[in-house]
Amino acid sequence: MKEITINVPLNFVWYAWTISERVSEWFAPESIVEPEEGGAYELYFIPGNRTGMNTKGCKIIKLINEQELQCTWKGPDQFDTLMNNENDLTTVKVNFTPINENSTKVVILHTGFKDRDGWIEAINWHEMAWSGVLESLKSALEKGEGQLCCQPLK
Repeated sequence: MKEITINVPLNFVWYAWTISERVSEWFAPESIVEPEEGGAYELYFIPGNRTGMNTKGCKIIKLINEQELQCTWKGPDQFDTLMNNENDLTTVKVNFTPINENSTKVVILHTGFKDRDGWIEAINWHEMAWSGVLESLKSALEKGEGQLCCQPLK
């Protein structure tokens, strides 16, 4: 579980996760977000690449306005054979809690990891990645300076 407090109102944080153009400002450069249960939650970490480094095919499985977003999840390419098959997808749950009118707590719970070889590395990678994602979200919303996640090394 990862959590962060962001000093902006709840609705801005909610929109940052549920509007494609906003997601592209701090998470992945291209995104397709259809904010409804069963809608797409697809992030493309390398612009124009539809075969690697993405969450293509992932769906929103629960959506409670300004409270909770749950979606299926795929890992990065190095874990493709481990966790990106339809039967092995993990789940990301994001909870949004207003602290006051100008501050919001965001909690990410990533579940569904298996107890098999290779999964420890995948778990550790995601723990690191989610910390960076939340810092980018905070920076983007508080200062307008989001850092996109999972960019390839140049």
